[in-house]
Amino acid sequence: MAGSSKARVQRKAQANAPAHVKRKMLSAHLSNDLRAEYGVRTARVCKGDTVVVVRGNEDIRNTEGKVLEVFTKDGRISIEGVTINQADGTATVRPVHASNVIITKLNTADEWRIASLSKNKEAKQ
Repeated sequence: MAGSSKARVQRKAQANAPAHVKRKMLSAHLSNDLRAEYGVRTARVCKGDTVVVVRGNEDIRNTEGKVLEVFTKDGRISIEGVTINQADGTATVRPVHASNVIITKLNTADEWRIASLSKNKEAKQ
């Protein structure tokens, strides 16, 4: 990130970062099973992954669900079952930061993604 330790400079650097850097900010830890299978600690959160919320308010913590949408602009994701009530009472998606979840099941539709994750394990052996 930026060469400063000031919080506002860090926030500005994150907000103004280019897309290829913001992509890396959408990484989350893998569950212990996936970590053993692929030999990596983190992976980028993608639509269709199953995640469990580990940080946040009590009402959303330990909630497991599929990722419905990924907001690259602010580094947050929407998860099915994690909603917040608006003033008129309608439930809407509550964005959760990607660092506050653990990926428990990967979306395996993208062969390139699985190949790149497996490649790291082969390189370590």
